[in-house]
Amino acid sequence: MNDVPAIIPHLSHEEYLDLEEASPVKHEYVAGQIYAMTGTSDSHNFICLNIASFLRNQLKGTPCRVFMADVKAKLVQADAFYYPDVMVSCEPSPNRYYRQQPSLIVEVLSESTAKYDSGEKRLKYQNLESLQEYVLVSQECMDVRVWRRDESGWSASIYTDGMVIPFNSVGLEIPIELIYEDIWT
Repeated sequence: MNDVPAIIPHLSHEEYLDLEEASPVKHEYVAGQIYAMTGTSDSHNFICLNIASFLRNQLKGTPCRVFMADVKAKLVQADAFYYPDVMVSCEPSPNRYYRQQPSLIVEVLSESTAKYDSGEKRLKYQNLESLQEYVLVSQECMDVRVWRRDESGWSASIYTDGMVIPFNSVGLEIPIELIYEDIWT
């Protein structure tokens, strides 16, 4: 057996999208390299579903579309494609598999992704001109952190038990208890 690691070729966007469309495993793409995605916990899934369901019900009949887990966000400046846990885009897109102009992105934190989602990935997302809010949701306790774009740049707000979270990007408010409904029961 040879102990030399296989060389992974640099993929173009087109090669990645073709590979991803046929792959049984989801991958994120960063600067020509792909990274397999792992499964999620039931809490992670419930939180995403609660948020996506609320947004979908409230945004029916508007140009805004809610996507959960399987539609990519294309970040041109970062040369990346990510799979946000929940994403809202109010702009039409010629592509069925990704959006380039999301206004709201939500990531539910996992132990393995929390540092990346709150650091490097957040900074990459915040370079999207269309993005108005980036939301990080804890699975461990009622803790939701929202970064909002304003005239002076980005500012963060923290929401905990009993609070109502404004999603200014889509003109809605969501009680934090709704996000965590059925999580710890």
